[in-house]
Amino acid sequence: MADFYQTGVVTTLHRLTPNHIERLETDLERFARNKPIGLVLPALFSEFETPAMQRIVPELRKIRYLQRIVLVLARANAEQYDRARDFFRDFYTPVDVIWIDSERIQALFGMLEERGLSAGADGKGRSCWLAYGYLLAMRDCAMIALHDCDIVNYDRQLLARLCYAIAHPHLPYDFCKGYYARVTDRMHGRVTRLFMMPLIRALDDMAPGTPFLRYLDSFRYPLAGEFAMDIDLARVNRIPSDWGLEVGVLAEVFRNCAVARTCQVDLTDNYEHKHQSLSAEDATRGLARMATDIARSLFTTMASEGVVFSSDHFRSLEVRYVRTAQDTIARYYADAMLNGLKFDRHGEEMAVTVFARSLRAAAAEFLEEPGGSLLIPNWNRVLAAIPEFFDLLQDAVARDARMAAGRAA
Repeated sequence: MADFYQTGVVTTLHRLTPNHIERLETDLERFARNKPIGLVLPALFSEFETPAMQRIVPELRKIRYLQRIVLVLARANAEQYDRARDFFRDFYTPVDVIWIDSERIQALFGMLEERGLSAGADGKGRSCWLAYGYLLAMRDCAMIALHDCDIVNYDRQLLARLCYAIAHPHLPYDFCKGYYARVTDRMHGRVTRLFMMPLIRALDDMAPGTPFLRYLDSFRYPLAGEFAMDIDLARVNRIPSDWGLEVGVLAEVFRNCAVARTCQVDLTDNYEHKHQSLSAEDATRGLARMATDIARSLFTTMASEGVVFSSDHFRSLEVRYVRTAQDTIARYYADAMLNGLKFDRHGEEMAVTVFARSLRAAAAEFLEEPGGSLLIPNWNRVLAAIPEFFDLLQDAVARDARMAAGRAA
């Protein structure tokens, strides 16, 4: 059951009533006349073969308030691109598909590389960034919403709640982050529960009163992949290309948007999607690598805010993190017992051990190259260097679509 507690410096919008979808969507259809909404869906083709996408697409088909949907499809050949397009045939909302692996899109990435404007490696960050550019190029949306494509229990009310605060003409928000519980017969979300939140609090012990840490600690689920924003933020925000995407987005919003214009919203009673492996034996994969990239993004952002790190600081931080995370495990154990949930205490402790190694790796990377965390240039910089880039991007997407239509004929 929801409470109405306001957490920290970021406004929290709760689920206090059932908020029937009909009311939300009726309001959004009215709001969207003055503030058209674009939806970004970053997806791998493999997700079209899962129950999650089989549920998401029919739900999106019912929506009438979106101006445009942009599907960014990665790791797909031509046949798979055609099949993904077929999922959205006869949609009420126009759906544009950016095929990341097409020769035309890859040529654009090559052009950026040649101009010293690398868009980074293949990944969610690069896909999201390219979709923002496409929506900016189309010039028919005033705000952008984004959610993942692996949500097993997707309901279109999630999207309506995500968009509402940004679309509403009398609410002052430019950025809205989603949050939710992730519970089945046990608690999930290990990176958030056992790594990021304990790390933020351990860092706050070392650098008390740091505004950025207070801001991060205000979010109930800072690693949630769902958010909505005014389209002007998409123009000026830089985006990390690695697993630090969600933290990097919050860092850029903190930099470019007043905290008073930032909010978070309770999206759903429970949220279920695919679970990454811990990858305890291979620090370059899974949650272990995710934790490293998140910590690295945090260190880089804090350094830009004037916080000084040394080897001694990082040694102390690791000890503080482990102690804070162990205390957190005890809290979650009590919560699980009260609610009748399974709780693998040994597994939780092992996760903290793996995350401590990730923290050490992130510290070593930072000390070797403090400014090395890759951020994709913002769209203002890209257009300053290549004024015709938006036209080239629109043309590439349109040509790929025409080729697909020809194959289908």
